[in-house]
Amino acid sequence: MPNANESSAISTASQVDDLVITRVFNAPQALVFAAWTEPQHLAHWSGPTGFTTPHSSMDLRPGGHYRACLRSPDGVDHWLQGTYKEIDPPKRLVMTHAWEDEQGKPGPATLITVSLTQEGPGRTRMVFRQSGFTSVASRDGHDGGWSGSFDKLAAHVEGAQP
Repeated sequence: MPNANESSAISTASQVDDLVITRVFNAPQALVFAAWTEPQHLAHWSGPTGFTTPHSSMDLRPGGHYRACLRSPDGVDHWLQGTYKEIDPPKRLVMTHAWEDEQGKPGPATLITVSLTQEGPGRTRMVFRQSGFTSVASRDGHDGGWSGSFDKLAAHVEGAQP
């Protein structure tokens, strides 16, 4: 069990097309949910280690769309977009995720489900599932990217508290 200053992480690839990452954050459930759904939070953690998020927009409602730019350390922009399918604050968020090509057209979409449960005072368990990958390489690449993002998310939400 992590101490009060640690986050735990477990990555499992249950199938070729699924990625599941479980993390425990030392932050309240409402704050972790806000980090996923409010642009002022998202800019602090979205993207793998070394990446920034210079642009993000979201229409947070079922059927609403989001779009973001992740800038690599060498200045290359990677755009992604998706559609919100389910929003149940502060417990659950379901959305599609697709990378854009050079013309801004989305590629194959995956489905992301973020489930949050309060785990004692000021601790939140997040189960992140991304499904619909077309290859093990794509799944494993996302595992590395999301793991770096979640390290940044932990630092952000754990540092945002008094």
